[in-house]
Amino acid sequence: MHSQETFFSRRSCTAILLVLGGLAGLALTGSFTGCSKQPAGGPSGANASTGSPTPHGAAGTGSAGPKRLIFITNGDDPFWDACNAGLVEGAKRFGLEAQGLRVVMEKNNATAQGQIEKLRQLGSQSDVAGIAISVIQAENAAIVEEMKNLAAKGVKVITVDSDVNRGKFRDARAFYIGTDNIVGGRLLGATAQTLLKSRGKTSGGYVQFAGFTDNDNARARMDGFKESVGSAFKEVDRMSDEMDLSKARDNVRTALINHPDLVSLVGIWAYNAPAIAEIAQERSVRDRLTIVTFDAQAAALNHMADGRIDAMVVQNPFEMGVQTVRILQAMHSQNDTTIKEMFPRRDQPDGDIYTTGLRLILPNEASPMGDPETVKRLSEENVEVLQLPEFREWLAKYGLSSS
Repeated sequence: MHSQETFFSRRSCTAILLVLGGLAGLALTGSFTGCSKQPAGGPSGANASTGSPTPHGAAGTGSAGPKRLIFITNGDDPFWDACNAGLVEGAKRFGLEAQGLRVVMEKNNATAQGQIEKLRQLGSQSDVAGIAISVIQAENAAIVEEMKNLAAKGVKVITVDSDVNRGKFRDARAFYIGTDNIVGGRLLGATAQTLLKSRGKTSGGYVQFAGFTDNDNARARMDGFKESVGSAFKEVDRMSDEMDLSKARDNVRTALINHPDLVSLVGIWAYNAPAIAEIAQERSVRDRLTIVTFDAQAAALNHMADGRIDAMVVQNPFEMGVQTVRILQAMHSQNDTTIKEMFPRRDQPDGDIYTTGLRLILPNEASPMGDPETVKRLSEENVEVLQLPEFREWLAKYGLSSS
């Protein structure tokens, strides 16, 4: 696996795109956790090269005008705002406009059928040069079939943030860009173990929450967490919410009722963090729980500032966006030099994976994970450890509220 620069120096994203062409000219949107603001690249269906809206019918089946590179998310979440900002930056950095290209993000409706329909529609549009997709279900054969159909027509296809099942469908895409999710899960698990032991907890149960438990990134994170937190701590359930925010909260309530002796709650997708924090506060159980989560939704950052979340493992959606543009542009122009730079081991096992780094966000320097020895060790493992104020400064630098 090709490890890249730290999250501090590079950012990225993955998100879902589709602009219906020809007579349709409609833009569909979805949700990963609820998008509260539009990124620098504009709303879904905007041209990330310029930030300007796409006129109805302008990106249809005709060959006139720029070719499109399309990013399809799994749903809608502020996470994708950071990714789209990376697409905008990548369009500028790699000069898409001068090459007759533009990049567009389309947000899926949080269903597998939504992705299938988007891919199928794009297959009929001649101005589509490349597709990046955050696959909502790793083993969905219908999604894979549509990806292969696009590739057979000459469209460059990659996955970002969430991959297909590599054991079954690796040939459906050329490359994967994003987090090494099992490493991210291990980092979160090791963090939880340290925090629990610092509070005198040497055993106990925990529940993990995600949008889908059969999604590639969710499953890898949960497996990594289970491996790293240690056998003394027992996973009593994995609860999926199908990206329904109300169900995400209800799942936390149900877990606390069914398992009153839990010692930890684990949020796997971005919106799970505020759901856990809010319900733990609602039921007055925060003091006995260690709460660790993935991603940094704005609401979750506020909860951490108020003492309701102990640690976050944060991905690099900004850099996912930048590198999505870089590789799709290189594939379109047959720039083998860039492809080799990004994937120097592409003919070797896992050489088709480009990782974009991780950050561990802690509330303050008093956290047990913030001691100098731990910070040094994690830095050597390409993990940047930041306190919450430092991370917020970085977000402000790029005009982001979440990551």
